This record gives sequence, structure tokens and C-alpha cells, in this order.
Amino acid sequence: MCFTISVEKKAKEAIRKYLNANEGVQSEIDFDDDYFLVSGFDHPKLPIIKQGKIELSEWGLIPSFAYSDEMARDIRDKTLNARSDTIHEKRSYKSSIKNQRAILVVDGFFEWKHEGSTKIPYYIFPKDNTAFNIGCIYNRWTNKLTGEIVDTFSIITTDANPLMEVIHNTKKRMPLILSKSNINVWINPETDMNVINRLMKPFPEKEMDAYQISRNAGNPGINRNYPGIKDRVDNG
Repeated sequence: MCFTISVEKKAKEAIRKYLNANEGVQSEIDFDDDYFLVSGFDHPKLPIIKQGKIELSEWGLIPSFAYSDEMARDIRDKTLNARSDTIHEKRSYKSSIKNQRAILVVDGFFEWKHEGSTKIPYYIFPKDNTAFNIGCIYNRWTNKLTGEIVDTFSIITTDANPLMEVIHNTKKRMPLILSKSNINVWINPETDMNVINRLMKPFPEKEMDAYQISRNAGNPGINRNYPGIKDRVDNG
């Protein structure tokens, strides 16, 4: 699946380039924060590209049918990812995939390879040293008891490509990664659903790279948000 990502220099640069290339897109977000490693289970607020705007949104989609804080807190831990093969069927996602699609720009993401009882962390990133454009869905949830409005999103996942089959060797999934040329097609609520379905496919492995990192990356009990968390380690 995809629960741990990096959003820093390359992602912020890509967002700025998107703003410069797309006149009229509104953005009032702060680009100062770096997330060298951030977990979806912490429900961070991250910049996502929507049609005509870039907004901070909380990771962990809360669907409109959630009627209380307690229900919302329970659901959002289960909606960090939305599977592409069931997204049209799941109650939490089937409305958003129709016309509430977004892009999360990341430097890369983290995944764990299982060797027996050992979990070995890897950092996966674009081979051309740019950024990944991850396909998402979003929802603006209103707390029916307090009136509070919360923007939330979920990362879509696909079957793994050959590289990710080796790394994510248990569930064999990977985030939906879209080419730069398909960003505006994806986020346009008017795009035909047949086109959207065709876009939900594994990203070419030839455009990705990966290496093993310290096992500290898998320890949520320590501070993992520092530049060295992504340092390469010897495979031996």
C-alpha cells in the first residue's frame, strides 16, 4: 500500500512550476514545511492539486456519511488508500472518484520488503529526479454536530509494477502515479470516466528507482522527519 511518503524540495518545486504553467490556479498554502518522512496515520495536512486550486488537505478521507467525530476518526485510519479495482464500489469512495479527484505531489515514497519476519525499508523515487504525481480522491466533510468543515483525501493504489512486486512482495500494490501531462486530465471533473479508468494503471518501472534505507524508517516511536532518514544503506 502507500502509507509513508516524502514531501519536500522536489515536490515543492514541482508545485511552483505547476502554478507558473497554469494561469488562474489559486493557492494560499505555506510551502515552508518539509516532510522527509511522514506517515498517513498521523493524518498530516498536505498540499493537493485540485481543479483550479491547490489546498491543504488532511490525509485519510472522511466520507460524507460520517455523522460524528468518533465515526470520522475511525474511518480515516481505514481510508488512507483506495484500491483502484474497487473504488467504484466502496461506499467511502464511489462518489469522490466521479468528480473529486486530486494530485498529491511527492519527492518519493517508502515501502517495506518482507524477508521472513524481517521488514526491510526502501525509498522509491523518480529516476529523472523530479517528483511523483500521485492520483488521489478527496472530500470536504462537514461535522453535522459542530458545523466544522474538514478537507480530506485518499491515495489511490494500483497493482504493483515489476519493481514494486519485488519490494512490496506481500500485497504487491503501489500508489497510482500519473505523468505530468495527465495531471489536468485527472483533476478535471468533466473527464469521461472511461478515461479515468484507463489512467488507473501501474506506473512504468523504467521511470522509477529505489534503494534500501535504515530500518529506523520503520520505527514510529522515534522522530523520522529528518533528511538522513532517506540515506542509502548497504544491502549487505
